[in-house]
Amino acid sequence: MRVRSLAALLLAGGLALTACGKEGSPADTGSAPTQAAEADVKVDGSATFDKMKSRGKVVIGVKEDQPGLGFKDATTNKYSGFDVEIARLVAAKLGFGEDKIEYKAIASAGREQALINGDVDYYVGTYTINDGRKEKIAFAGPYFVAGQDLLVRADDTSITGKETLMGKKVCSVTGSTPIKRIKDEKLTEDANITEFQNYSQCVSKLAEGAVDAVTTDDAILKGYAAQEKDKFKVVGKPFSKEPYGIGLNKEDKPLRDKVNDVLQSAIDDGTWKSIYDSTLGKSGSPAEPPAIDRY
Repeated sequence: MRVRSLAALLLAGGLALTACGKEGSPADTGSAPTQAAEADVKVDGSATFDKMKSRGKVVIGVKEDQPGLGFKDATTNKYSGFDVEIARLVAAKLGFGEDKIEYKAIASAGREQALINGDVDYYVGTYTINDGRKEKIAFAGPYFVAGQDLLVRADDTSITGKETLMGKKVCSVTGSTPIKRIKDEKLTEDANITEFQNYSQCVSKLAEGAVDAVTTDDAILKGYAAQEKDKFKVVGKPFSKEPYGIGLNKEDKPLRDKVNDVLQSAIDDGTWKSIYDSTLGKSGSPAEPPAIDRY
């Protein structure tokens, strides 16, 4: 199972991360679109929705240490990122404004149990849909399809995809799926592979010129690129598929259907693109919304 836990640290004025989980041109549009709460929402047969209404707020499981995706500002305590904006969109369409949202940071390893226990109403945080997880919980979406990609220096034109890595120095996290794939597929020589405990160390080495590329999910790499567009870029040729879904209680099909409807509407009316452009799109890498899988 992919390890997607990230730890946010302030290192030398930069943000450190540890990780392991198209149409339109992105523009730096500033803030994400404001989501107004819908009135008189009903989700017949949903025990989770009934619980939300009874308590008067929605509890959303998120990540808080992934810039561009799910990040909590230590100064303002405010959450931001693509995943967070998708979570807010769903909350608004269920009738809950920003003042009626409680965010709960849940590490990757605890996501399924949090949903099973009812500790969160739904979870949005680089949560790959797979069959093993479907045995325990349900998914709406996907709302984004990530894939293993490469972060390189902005002026590097020699690396254009995984097929151009031979002879290049590649960095990733020890024990991660991305580093395993690099080794298994023999994309570069073993002597050119550098491993660290977190991706911030890899990115620092990339900036120094000590390595030529950093590899993990493109969504995470886009967060780095968006922070320092003058230094880094994402190659944009992913070589795996990681469909991100919204985690829900397995037994609550009415809520899953409702959330899928919300996501489809956002794709159809352009809201999805506005959210992407104002978050991950700032990396300069375009994307298109995936097809909803109503299993």
